[in-house]
Amino acid sequence: MPAAGRRFSVLDSDGRAAVTIELVEVRVVPMKEIDDDFARAEGRGYSGVDQWRAAHEEFFRGEGVSEFLGHTAVVGDDTLVVAQRFRVVGPDAL
Repeated sequence: MPAAGRRFSVLDSDGRAAVTIELVEVRVVPMKEIDDDFARAEGRGYSGVDQWRAAHEEFFRGEGVSEFLGHTAVVGDDTLVVAQRFRVVGPDAL
C-alpha cells in the first residue's frame, strides 16, 4: 500500500526517469466518495467525477484486467479505491 511521504520516479516512454513525485495524501475510500475536484486533479482531462468514474469502470471491466483476475470485476458505489495525491519534487530528487 502506498504511503504519504514516499517518492517515486515517473518514467517516460523510453523508460528514463522524467520526474520525481512525492505522495502527499493516500486514502482508501468507496468510489462514491470521489468528487469532481479529485477527478479533475488526476490530470487526465476529466471534466468531473462522471467522466472519471466511467473511464475507471471501463478499465477495471476491460479485457486485460478481466484476464488478469480470471473474471470481470464488479465495480459499484462501494468499490474501494486508493485515492492518491502527489506533488512534483523534481527531476532527480530521489
